[in-house]
Amino acid sequence: MRNEEWKNNGSFMDVLTPDQRHKCMSHIRSKDTSIEILLRRALWREGIRYRKNYDKLQGKPDIAITKYKIAVFCDGELWHGKDWGNKKDQIKTNKDYWVNKIERNIMRDNKNERKLERMGWTVIRFWGKEIKGNLTDCVNVIKETIYEIKHNLHNTEYEQGYDENSALMAAETEPEYGQVKREK
Repeated sequence: MRNEEWKNNGSFMDVLTPDQRHKCMSHIRSKDTSIEILLRRALWREGIRYRKNYDKLQGKPDIAITKYKIAVFCDGELWHGKDWGNKKDQIKTNKDYWVNKIERNIMRDNKNERKLERMGWTVIRFWGKEIKGNLTDCVNVIKETIYEIKHNLHNTEYEQGYDENSALMAAETEPEYGQVKREK
């Protein structure tokens, strides 16, 4: 079939033939992607040293700054489900397969992130378009995180959520000096 015929057939996701799509998909890389290389080069220019595709950590972060326990992931919008609630309805071909695959990716990303945080790592995720469009901002986020960790300003407990049992409630008052706080 020619591309014009594919365009007019509403049951397909794009204008490529299956052979063309196969060729394109086979060239997609899992590491050393253009967005990873772009961010790594910018970090290196700033003097920030890292490990790439660090396989000693859960989820194999694209960039691991081991000195400060920072794991950076450079996520492609399609594969990691950016704006997934709206995007999944746009898939036309092999919908069940792609929806399941991308939702598994999202679940795996969340699971890996939680494990890394429990191990004391700070996880930073950037979308590909963020890196391409705002590289300086992405580098600054990493530099600010390093600064916060270096100066003990980075509170991972706060970011992981509030635990009712470990701290006073905001509206709770401390008992006056000499008084005993009574449980109700």
